[in-house]
Amino acid sequence: MTLTELYLAAVAERGPLASEVKTRALPSVTDTMYMGRSLSRPAFLAGSDIHRLGADLEVLHSALAGLPDRVFGGDLAAFARAAGLAEPQVKAVVRGCGLAPSRLARADVYQDEAGFHLLEFNIGSTAGGIENTVLNRAMLEHPFIAEFVDEHELTYVETLEEFVQTMLIECKVPTGTRPFVVVTDMPGAFETLEQHLRQNAELLAPFGIDLEPWPLDALDYRDDRVWIGDRPVDIVYRLFMVGDFLTADGPQLLEPILRASERGQVSIFSPLDSELYGSKGALALVSDEAHRDLYTAEDLAALDRIVPWTRMVRAGPVTVDGATVDLVAYALADREELILKPCAQFGGRGVVPGWQTDADAWADHLSEAMDAAYVLQRRVRPVRELFPTDDGVEPWMLSWGAFTGARGYAGMIVRGSQELAGGVVNMATGATGTCCFHEQ
Repeated sequence: MTLTELYLAAVAERGPLASEVKTRALPSVTDTMYMGRSLSRPAFLAGSDIHRLGADLEVLHSALAGLPDRVFGGDLAAFARAAGLAEPQVKAVVRGCGLAPSRLARADVYQDEAGFHLLEFNIGSTAGGIENTVLNRAMLEHPFIAEFVDEHELTYVETLEEFVQTMLIECKVPTGTRPFVVVTDMPGAFETLEQHLRQNAELLAPFGIDLEPWPLDALDYRDDRVWIGDRPVDIVYRLFMVGDFLTADGPQLLEPILRASERGQVSIFSPLDSELYGSKGALALVSDEAHRDLYTAEDLAALDRIVPWTRMVRAGPVTVDGATVDLVAYALADREELILKPCAQFGGRGVVPGWQTDADAWADHLSEAMDAAYVLQRRVRPVRELFPTDDGVEPWMLSWGAFTGARGYAGMIVRGSQELAGGVVNMATGATGTCCFHEQ
């Protein structure tokens, strides 16, 4: 029996009501990214599943990091254009690039009978959900769950700690130093996030940083440093995005922080090019069979497991399962097995599932996306997971958010939806979250 089957059997025999589990957990997640919602049990993963997922994501990160050199002869700007970035974004990425793409990432994946398959790979400091383990701790306060976790020797990774360790390593903070970190965003976005960021600042304090949230327009630049009031800033924890360079006030707010970083006055975590490597256009380059000769057989096996078929929306021939077909004809004929996604949007914005769109509307969306920054991706059909109710069980579709950091696998956030046909599973649009425990 799987861990989930063992848990459900134990609940049926002697476990608590689902409503009791949720009622006890909710006070801990009311003002967090869980938005006061919790599923009725944790999710569980076997050790073999978590180890394979972590290893496959390591291969994927390496493949993405190697794209500028392997495919574009070291030309980062050419890579950025191929991945779908507009010219102002290309210029910003080239200026704000790190020595290597950040190891901090959140891979959003579905699990089917064959394993985990990627939906998107959010690389860098803008990947949300790092406070996920508040729900692990809340669930463990229930004696039944704590007993099950202990009996099966399950564990979880503290994502906040891995986040801080990755920041300290990538920003080259000397051992024993407690840096002053400012988490910042564009003023309008910051106003929406401020309360949440202040709560996260408290959660991060035990892991070795002093963090304060401030909008970009509160930063001051003088005496070869970046300042908040009379305090010099060591690290800017970046929530602003490459797309902000396309807004009316973006360039004037972002230029000073980029210039300060270029002069070595402050470290930015993570550099702007992280988003480039996390673009769905970059996934299309890795997925493209034209580049299979760049990888070892072992790497290809991992990439084939984790990355579904993904291509930029461009007229002309493409390879599908080894055969050459016309992209438009294939997209129209296989609409119910495809999903259309913008390259550099997040949170499900602009996503069009073919199976939820009629043929005429799909053709219109495809035409609008042609030669723009969009990809087509093959549909992944996730297995349904059963969750207890007070009267039995009910099926949910899960989206797993696997974090990685400088030290490898860095924890999991799980989001569930009862729209079992698939689509976008996002907390901001009504999903319900839970935590994950796994074998060691």
